[in-house]
Amino acid sequence: MCGIVGFLNSSNNYSDQQLGGIITEMSRVLEHRGPDDKGMWVDAKSGLALGHRRLTVLDLTKKGRQPMVSFGGRYCLIFNGEIYNFQKLRDELNKNNAAIPWRGNSDTEVLLASIEFWGLETAVKKCIGMFAFALWDKEKKLLHLVRDRIGIKPLYYGWANDLFLFASELKPFHFHPDFEKEIDRNSLALLLQYNFIPAPFSIYKNVYKLQPGTILTLDSKKSGKQVPNLVSYWSLDQVVEKGLLNPFQESEAKIVEDLEKLLLDSVRLRLISDVPLGAFLSGGVDSSLIVALMQDLADHPVQTFTIGFSESEYNEAYEAKKIAKHLGTSHTELYVSSNQALDVIPKLPYLFDEPFADSSQVPMYLISEFTKKKVAVSLSGDGGDELFGGYNRYVWGNWAWSRIKKMPLWLRQLTANSIGFLSPLSWDRIFKNLDFILPDSFKVRSPGYKLQKFMELLEKNTPKDLYEVMVSNWKEPTDLVNDVAKIPDLIQGGKLWERISDFRHQMMYMDILSCLPDDILTKLDRASMGVSLEARVPILDHRVVEYAWQIPIGINFKEGVNKRILRKILYKYVPRNLVERPKMGFSIPIDEWLRGSMRDWAENLLSEERLLREGFLNPVPIRQKWKEHLSGKRNWQSSLWSVLMFQGWLENEIR
Repeated sequence: MCGIVGFLNSSNNYSDQQLGGIITEMSRVLEHRGPDDKGMWVDAKSGLALGHRRLTVLDLTKKGRQPMVSFGGRYCLIFNGEIYNFQKLRDELNKNNAAIPWRGNSDTEVLLASIEFWGLETAVKKCIGMFAFALWDKEKKLLHLVRDRIGIKPLYYGWANDLFLFASELKPFHFHPDFEKEIDRNSLALLLQYNFIPAPFSIYKNVYKLQPGTILTLDSKKSGKQVPNLVSYWSLDQVVEKGLLNPFQESEAKIVEDLEKLLLDSVRLRLISDVPLGAFLSGGVDSSLIVALMQDLADHPVQTFTIGFSESEYNEAYEAKKIAKHLGTSHTELYVSSNQALDVIPKLPYLFDEPFADSSQVPMYLISEFTKKKVAVSLSGDGGDELFGGYNRYVWGNWAWSRIKKMPLWLRQLTANSIGFLSPLSWDRIFKNLDFILPDSFKVRSPGYKLQKFMELLEKNTPKDLYEVMVSNWKEPTDLVNDVAKIPDLIQGGKLWERISDFRHQMMYMDILSCLPDDILTKLDRASMGVSLEARVPILDHRVVEYAWQIPIGINFKEGVNKRILRKILYKYVPRNLVERPKMGFSIPIDEWLRGSMRDWAENLLSEERLLREGFLNPVPIRQKWKEHLSGKRNWQSSLWSVLMFQGWLENEIR
């Protein structure tokens, strides 16, 4: 795992030495992504500079150093990620072309040789892995940027006049003398609505995220700013369309058996490492399954790591410990206080580059920091919810729409008024008092907040509108951000929405398309790489993604149980009673902490005088929600957190 950075300027007036000085400074701020080694490569005639920071995981010798030039001399590569099937590719290359003069044992060298032998697109399609890389074709004077199929590894690119910049993170952009940062208010509105900025947008104008499964090509022979050529080498739309048109006809038992074999192979590939390796274990279905498969493949106790909280409704550490004991792992726990979480907050603006407001970023950083003390690589269960229907909104949203679409308007309004008669906190108390008689499906965290969401759903007339409500914080972010009239529609990016018949599949499709790479995987990448820990996600092997979309929707949601197919596999390794409980998610008690230990910090960032002075946000709705939250009348933690994360980022940006 590494950090990459580079720039290209066809009208370049810098010498090799000057280019080297700039790229060295730009690379320096990515040291957390690669503390073990560094390198650069410049070509003043072409105006190109490439920089690399290396975290050594495979081939710890200098033979794996980057930038790396191909054995034929045509290509120069800087690479971030892992090609898990590199040994198989190497064997295939040797079989077809035994004359390759191998220098070391890195996956980077195999990738370069694959590109030289098969061509870029064919080589990338053969790769199983997570990656973002830049490839310079010295013969054709072309620069290629490539990102993995799912978007596990990040890659930004953009323009400053004639200068083309790219990097694993935004930090290096600030250290090129020609880069001029300008905040994109449309992107700010997107942040406040979704808690993240969806690709291809970034917080800055003229800077973009490369879409997953895409090859970007720039021709250095053309002068001035140009529109890059974008080619999709893997398409989620095609995978979804193929899967829905050709669902499996096999029995459920056969599907479970085949998926288990595929997941075992995915985990096996991700156990390849020349450094110590472990896994995050939350006690939920996904992480428990990954750990179970790891332990089944290992000949020694796997190292597992869990984070816990004193607040019982947020704490899964006890359940994780029982699962670890059953599987026989070497387990370690970290219990976190509000003060420890508060200490992380000043690090978030630098860590996440652009404002990012998924509050589970805090525990994700803490568990990564804790895990890094013992291992250099950790496997994670991310992706199971999106692929196999694990989120509560898939069940609640589908249930709500099946009823709402049949209700006349007057009945919707009456129901909404009845729910709104009591505050969300009052509903929380009612549910708590009735806990002993409620079925498990109704035992959820913050039921009042979910009823509040349901009340909003009653106003909607289409599945699209319902989905937007479920994934949105501020319903009208254009009223909140100054000088913004309209923002891009998230669902417009989902070209298949109208052609997918089942609402649950529609939601899963949109989540994989946007929420997964831009929220879940961004959080995992920045938190883990912020402490130089490599995180691997076996469930997001593209073969698993393709397989998952051929599973009939009824199998994943059969008998009112979501993510049923993964549970069937997990029950082979872990007793049902250890994992069957209401879904908690990976979150922290932000609502309580904002009224307590974090109150002064938040009040400073949300002051009316400050908001007016900075000029980005309208203080009126923000102050109103802040007052309601402090009084306990409403729980506005998610909406407030998105504003606070922007304000904290802006404060760091101004310095």
